[in-house]
Amino acid sequence: MIESLLLTAAKVFTFDRSRPLTNASGFFFERGERLYLVTSRHVMIDPPSKHFPDRIEIELHFDAENIALSTGFSIPLYRDGKALWHQGRDRAGEIDVAAIELQRPAMPATAVYRAFAPDHLHDPRDQVEVGSSVLVVGFPLGFHDTLHHLPVVRQAGIASSFGLRFQGEGYFLTDARTHRGGSGAPVVMRIPHPDVAHRDLPWRLLGVHSARMDMLSRDRTLDEALGLNCAWYADVLLTLTQD
Repeated sequence: MIESLLLTAAKVFTFDRSRPLTNASGFFFERGERLYLVTSRHVMIDPPSKHFPDRIEIELHFDAENIALSTGFSIPLYRDGKALWHQGRDRAGEIDVAAIELQRPAMPATAVYRAFAPDHLHDPRDQVEVGSSVLVVGFPLGFHDTLHHLPVVRQAGIASSFGLRFQGEGYFLTDARTHRGGSGAPVVMRIPHPDVAHRDLPWRLLGVHSARMDMLSRDRTLDEALGLNCAWYADVLLTLTQD
């Protein structure tokens, strides 16, 4: 019995033609009849590090009776020179979240996955207290269950006032041990008393893990890393996936 949360995440590989570049994390988001892969924008393009992939690839399960079976699914990032992913901006600048629509007819007919939907997003009427426990579901340093092709989870805590944009940016902070390869992972909180609609996937989607935070003034000999991370508020997906 595979927990549905583990089937929401996908390992993301980036390529320049056939040349492998990096790996990251992502997750599925469904809106109406459309299915999207969500990850960090810097996975799609990152000029400062000269990261310019032209396609990504994810692992898809295709046999519900044998979860060890998977196949690669390639997703082009450009068509006729135009980017196919959606990214956003707000008054503070670019948001490090990207969503790209998946073509369902091209996917295996028996693909096994779970997708978050708009009703999994945080309801502003529900309070998320600082220090609340959340999970980050992804592939740190590419690490995962290589037999069953499933992600791992990290325990995290809300480290800044949720709903109050940290330093005016569109993200909040988490306190967790994270690594490269986790960019694009969903940050989720358990729904304590799920209704019928959420019983199969009883998790609130709060954010999209982006990067570790640190102090430039930190003495790397005397001071440990902060252990803090930024997670962009997941409600940006309503903008990125609208018609």
